[in-house]
Amino acid sequence: MEPIWITVLTMSLPEPRDPSGPYRISLVCLGNICRSPIAAKVLSADLDHAGLADAVEVDSSGTGNWHIGQGMDPRAAAILRVHGYPTDHVARCFDPARFAKCDLILAMDTDNLDDLRKLAGGRADAGERLRLFRSFAPGTGSNPEVPDPYYGGDDGFTTVLNMVQAASKGLTEELVARLGSD
Repeated sequence: MEPIWITVLTMSLPEPRDPSGPYRISLVCLGNICRSPIAAKVLSADLDHAGLADAVEVDSSGTGNWHIGQGMDPRAAAILRVHGYPTDHVARCFDPARFAKCDLILAMDTDNLDDLRKLAGGRADAGERLRLFRSFAPGTGSNPEVPDPYYGGDDGFTTVLNMVQAASKGLTEELVARLGSD
């Protein structure tokens, strides 16, 4: 019974930094043109549907800087558009100042998580606020990563959207339980 309690405790959401303000979530991938913008659009829509649009702020960024200022990958925008999500986006690089502002920073894969840990340096509270986004999807198993679809075909973007939708649903349920809804 004790290992179950430890698992539940580990996966609970961190306390908000500012209880009077919105809960701030940053989604991070490599270039901020595929996975993290897809995740941000899906999560924002789920939060809106759950009545939490004003209670939770969502943004996205990348650990790499080569796409700064660009729009979303056209394939990412196409899969979002087909499923009724907005596609407005401008890529940006993760700013380490976000560690002091975000309640939860969610990486798309372990490489990005490792990069974020390096950027966090010795920040004492970074560990509890850094997670893999897909760890919120039920039944993910031992590999809760969202794979990078950039070098593949359109089917990779469909796979990413499905993974993101499952993780977003799980995270939204936890946020509703933590913050309530309108």
